[in-house]
Amino acid sequence: MARIGVISDTHGLLRPEAVRALRGVDLIVHAGDVGAPEVLRELRRIAKVVAIRGNNDREAWAKPLRDTRTITVAGARMHVIHDVKELRAVPRGVRVVIAGHSHMPRVESRDGVLFLNPGSAGPRRFTLPVSVATLIVRDGRPRARIVTLTV
Repeated sequence: MARIGVISDTHGLLRPEAVRALRGVDLIVHAGDVGAPEVLRELRRIAKVVAIRGNNDREAWAKPLRDTRTITVAGARMHVIHDVKELRAVPRGVRVVIAGHSHMPRVESRDGVLFLNPGSAGPRRFTLPVSVATLIVRDGRPRARIVTLTV
């Protein structure tokens, strides 16, 4: 079993509430628009981090980040992309697609694939909630939950 913390769209702001919500996870996935290298450094204090580049991550520090990543955790293959609208097709064998960009938290299952957007954990945008997500993978089966942060 693996407990994964999923965060996106921090835009340089790692809130203490997000740090508390992610404590105890085995892995953190950041779905882009990190905003500053300090965000990744702080997240690495909690757990191993897999991060991708978002459309706003254009400075030199972000160049090593890939646009997408496909990983396998506890028997579940996951594809991470910043904007799900840029996904042409779900890669073969992928059980979970993790995306950010819209700032709108969402957990949805389509054709046997779990689509997870943790929302935005950074600066509040409009009236959207500030949130992260947890993803539990047991025997290759993923289950996700949105965690709304009180800020």
